[in-house]
Amino acid sequence: MFRGSTESGKMKTKKMNPKNSRLSSGLQKQKRSIRVKGKWKAVELDPSLFSEEGMEGLALSSLGFGSPTPIQALALPPAIRDRMDILGAAETGSGKTLAFGIPMIHTILEWKKGSDKPVSDNCEPTTEVESLYLPTVRSENGAESITEEDQEDSVEAEDEEGQGRGDSDEDASEDDEGEDERLGCVQVIENAEFDFGPAAEAKEESAGGQNQPLLGLVLTPTRELAVQVKHHIDAVAKFTDIKTAVVVGGMAQQKQRRMLKRRPQIIIATPGRLWDLIKERHPHLLNLRQLRCLVIDEADRMVERGHFAELESLLEMLNTVHFNPTRQTFVFSATLTMAHSLPTRLLQKKKKNLDQRNKLEILMEKVGIKSKPKIIDLTRKEATVETLTETRIHCQKEEKDFYLYYFLLQYPGRTMVFANSIDCIKRLNSLLVILDCTPLPLHANMHQKQRLKNLERFAERESCVLLTTDVAARGLDIPNVQHVIHYQVPRTSETYVHRSGRTARATKEGLSLLLIGPDDMMNFRKIYKTLGKDEELPMFPIETKCMEAIKERVNLARKIEKIEFHNSREKQHNSWLKQAAEALEVDLDDDLLLGRARDEDADREQQKMVKGMKKHLKHLISQPVFKNVIKTKYPTQMGKLSLSHMPRAGMESALTRVSIEEKKQKSKKSVPPQRKKQKQKKEKKQ
Repeated sequence: MFRGSTESGKMKTKKMNPKNSRLSSGLQKQKRSIRVKGKWKAVELDPSLFSEEGMEGLALSSLGFGSPTPIQALALPPAIRDRMDILGAAETGSGKTLAFGIPMIHTILEWKKGSDKPVSDNCEPTTEVESLYLPTVRSENGAESITEEDQEDSVEAEDEEGQGRGDSDEDASEDDEGEDERLGCVQVIENAEFDFGPAAEAKEESAGGQNQPLLGLVLTPTRELAVQVKHHIDAVAKFTDIKTAVVVGGMAQQKQRRMLKRRPQIIIATPGRLWDLIKERHPHLLNLRQLRCLVIDEADRMVERGHFAELESLLEMLNTVHFNPTRQTFVFSATLTMAHSLPTRLLQKKKKNLDQRNKLEILMEKVGIKSKPKIIDLTRKEATVETLTETRIHCQKEEKDFYLYYFLLQYPGRTMVFANSIDCIKRLNSLLVILDCTPLPLHANMHQKQRLKNLERFAERESCVLLTTDVAARGLDIPNVQHVIHYQVPRTSETYVHRSGRTARATKEGLSLLLIGPDDMMNFRKIYKTLGKDEELPMFPIETKCMEAIKERVNLARKIEKIEFHNSREKQHNSWLKQAAEALEVDLDDDLLLGRARDEDADREQQKMVKGMKKHLKHLISQPVFKNVIKTKYPTQMGKLSLSHMPRAGMESALTRVSIEEKKQKSKKSVPPQRKKQKQKKEKKQ
């Protein structure tokens, strides 16, 4: 399986002791890098990236990567062998996470092998850290105060965060096993003195910080992407002792502080929460000079003007006060090299000095890449993957609900519906719940636990609808997403590419459907021009005979949703006013309450009306819109009579219908004009 350099020149395989714990496997395996035969042979990997069963299988196989993808095959050799900075652009679903994850793990394992050597003189001590952005604090006082604070936080959160306690207990047991294997004798010390005060803990932490610094940092634009990246890195590093931690907003800071106390070598973070912890001067984040790998995932989104202000401060600090000349930088995105043509009104102004620099040059300047990096661009001209089928429906703004409900009924499966605003997602969620479609919402105003829970549910169910804003557009690898519907056309071509990239991943097929209203035409034309589409997007085929039944259901559901929305809004407004009046101990004027003119009889009448509307809608939903077959008493084949004029729900996939329609359109265009005239004459005679 493996090829190694030995004294005899023959292949030699070292069998691992099954009793060795996972913690010590990364340090006690062979101390040389080996080459893997087969499809990974071009990449020099550390032995710890392999399984322990005779070192016959790859930990990489647990993620489904039996061989490197094109972006991995091109990025790993210069990253591991030449220690070059990498700028990578590849289509969605191409394996970019492991293209920076594997070199990072390899670098940390190499550092661990040399960590037994004395610390070099070039590495500055952490006793005093000066920063342009943070006040200078002596580490003794700072560490002591942070330790006390963390002790109080951990005590308060013991019952609340039981899961975190379980993780730390598991690690402690692994540490004990490793110590039992290393120690061979016992030394008795008489009259030993012990110091359990906070100062002693601070000394231990400062000592641990020198031995276990932060070596890898991954920055992502969204919390969900950070969690996903952690899972992928953990899967590759499962046969090593490398610890990882996620630092994102929306989760308890107390738990994240405790996780950082374990001194993970890799942190996956969103810029906002990480900057907050750096400003708090957490001991593990005091000295970032030893950082070996910096990754900026979805970099073009991260460095956009007006977004992630904390990232600018963080990058400036890493490139000045905490600069490390040996640090390796990875920058990845599917739209890293996408070029935009300037508007004609700007091109016509000759006097105005326009910045015509390359997009990559601006990005390198912001990130702080000074040496010549390895640039890998595997994106197509169209930017989307070849296996993606793109199609569209032109309609009025009010008709979008009809076509969305039609599609979800006609083509069940795993579908993601994107919109530009949170209000639109909330309205669609209420509407589809009334229509009994069981959607799962996902947007920035939701609690983080609920967001992650909805993502898990969506990945588990075979037929499900995820209503989401662009918070789920980038990086998320949800398996077997069949359809992506753009309920509102995205404002930029990058967002369109990333949205559509949630389907047709890893050479699988997928469908992207644009619902284009009059307000969306400007954005659609802009995207069409930027992506350089040579052919027009095909129109999605619609069975017009079914639309009357669809419209009846959706219009009734709209009426119910409108009434319920106004009622809930009135209740929220009135309850807030009543609570405020009680708190101030003042009388509340009835004129301030919404819906004050409506008495109890009117409320009862409205509730009765809504109840009747829901009952009628339930009856309509129980009736089939798409009839597959009809059973008859007559002796037809299989006792069933097929109706050719009725559409068949679930019999054909959306991709099949689009491809059939495209073939029909091509065949019509290829028919010579004389044959067309003959056909028209025959039709008239008939």
